[in-house]
Amino acid sequence: MSSSISQFLPMNVAVLTVSDTRDEASDSSGSYLCEQLTAKGHVVYERKIVIDDVYLMRASVSQWIADPKVHCVVSTGGTGFTGRDSTPEALRPLFDKQIDGFGELFRYLSLSDIGTSTVQSRAFAGVANKTVVFCLPGSTGACKTAWEGILDEQLDSRHKPCNFVSHTNAKDNA
Repeated sequence: MSSSISQFLPMNVAVLTVSDTRDEASDSSGSYLCEQLTAKGHVVYERKIVIDDVYLMRASVSQWIADPKVHCVVSTGGTGFTGRDSTPEALRPLFDKQIDGFGELFRYLSLSDIGTSTVQSRAFAGVANKTVVFCLPGSTGACKTAWEGILDEQLDSRHKPCNFVSHTNAKDNA
């Protein structure tokens, strides 16, 4: 099968905000991601906010990657270096494969906005059970950088020469 598809295939995307302080009204990063996904024709399958707890994050994402109707998970928050930041430790063990280039490209794109502070970002991504999982920092600016610089194109089945849609169940639901 070709790595890009000629027609747009909407993806079902679960959005997870990792935060000890935000609720849906104050979750500007989760709201931004949901708005962008919807504007591009994707479906926000579910949106959830959990505290920065390894087992709560793992439980939420495990449920989504086990569901063949969920094609993508985007999380925001918990990727820094504070004592409470544990998204990488929680979610990396769930991956079948890591997408190493995602974190590298994210930090490269962030350099022009935040300078050398980008080295403190532990943004990362992977694939688990035909579900792509992207883990972003918690700031709305970081979510905007990831969306505009990577996710918008990589979640579009028409993007060539390749995109992540062909690695998910979205192509099976067309």
